[in-house]
Amino acid sequence: MTPTGFTPRQRTLALLLLVLINLFNYIDRYLIAAVEPKMADTFFPPDRPQELVKTRMGLLMPAFMVSYMVVAPLFGWLGDRMSRWWLVALGVALWTLASGGSGLAWSYSMLFITRCLVGVGEGAYGPVAPTVIADLYPTGQRGRALALFYAAIPVGSALGYLLGGMMLSWTGSWRAAFYAVVPPGLALATFCLLMPEPRRGQTDLACAPAGNDAPAWPASRVSSWRDYFLLARIPSYVLCTLGMTAMTFAVGGIAFWMPRYLSQDRAAGQLDQVNIVFGGIIAATGLLATLAGGWLGDTLRGRWRGAYFLVSALGMFIALPLFIASLLLPFPLAWALLAGSCFCLFVNTGPTNAILANVTHPAMRATAFAINIFVIHALGDVLSPAIIGLIADLSNLQVGFLMVAGFIAISGLLWLVGARFLEQDTQWAVVRLEKRLSSTQS
Repeated sequence: MTPTGFTPRQRTLALLLLVLINLFNYIDRYLIAAVEPKMADTFFPPDRPQELVKTRMGLLMPAFMVSYMVVAPLFGWLGDRMSRWWLVALGVALWTLASGGSGLAWSYSMLFITRCLVGVGEGAYGPVAPTVIADLYPTGQRGRALALFYAAIPVGSALGYLLGGMMLSWTGSWRAAFYAVVPPGLALATFCLLMPEPRRGQTDLACAPAGNDAPAWPASRVSSWRDYFLLARIPSYVLCTLGMTAMTFAVGGIAFWMPRYLSQDRAAGQLDQVNIVFGGIIAATGLLATLAGGWLGDTLRGRWRGAYFLVSALGMFIALPLFIASLLLPFPLAWALLAGSCFCLFVNTGPTNAILANVTHPAMRATAFAINIFVIHALGDVLSPAIIGLIADLSNLQVGFLMVAGFIAISGLLWLVGARFLEQDTQWAVVRLEKRLSSTQS
């Protein structure tokens, strides 16, 4: 038995299920980027006025993200108080059915509504899934476990491009891609209902500071809304969230517009071919980088103070010149530079989410993740696709991408500053909040 009370097999099965769910989460999320030009032709035919078409198509990602981030705090709050597996099942079922509805949309307005519903479903799942992993794996193993979970992001994103490209090639219709994700999504939701709930905070007890200040919280303990303001007093949480916001702004805009940029502005190939190549790059580099980042963060944690932050910052600083060079230099060299920048952009995924888990109290961890989700999307990829689309309508996509490069640099700088606070916050944030909870409940 592990310290969580779960057998290694049960713990592995739970992690595998969450990884598969996250995989389909991102397949669905990036299907729309893969088929966006064909969708635009359906809802805005060439024989009709074409004013701001890119801007309106760019609003589909914010439609999803706004719904996602608005409901995430509510479901994060519920995730601190009820069965998280039931919330995950609800979210998966809802976003799966809404995604299928996207394929049935007969107008741009209907498509917009279905993307909002997809966001609601993912908002029910997103804040609570990482907290289940945090309660299955102790602090020293969380970086790798969360890296495996978040490795589904690049792989799922890539499969979204690949599935969209293959469906366009096989059927000639963008709608078939959305129908294909419904059966596996509903099956995964059903499996969630069979999973046992891990006890909140069990793995943190082994990592608590020794002595009289060591926390010993009951599994039933919950925090009040005013306790969440204490998150703003944890420098590591604040700097990690701000850095993730800048990174999400950059990555969200790149992911949405890169297929169109490569196929039309750079003439790197037909759209279905570009989706397959770009999807393959995202899958290979993203998987390797996410796993490498989690492994590096856990390995260097005992040697470097603030290792999770330093690994994340280093990735962004290397990604910056590679990304700019990929925009300016010719193909096929640009493909190699783009692959290198994608690798570096994904290195931070495991370490940054491990930071969030390690510096927050188990009684409020789901809501802490939910607040993080709200901020990084509200100020990140909710805005960037539409902003880049507007810049493209006024100038071109290359100018929009050069603006994005500045956010890559900002992210790296914020994480570099955060490194000095991480060790202290990891050791004492839980203790400080435990004292706060004890005083308010006495």
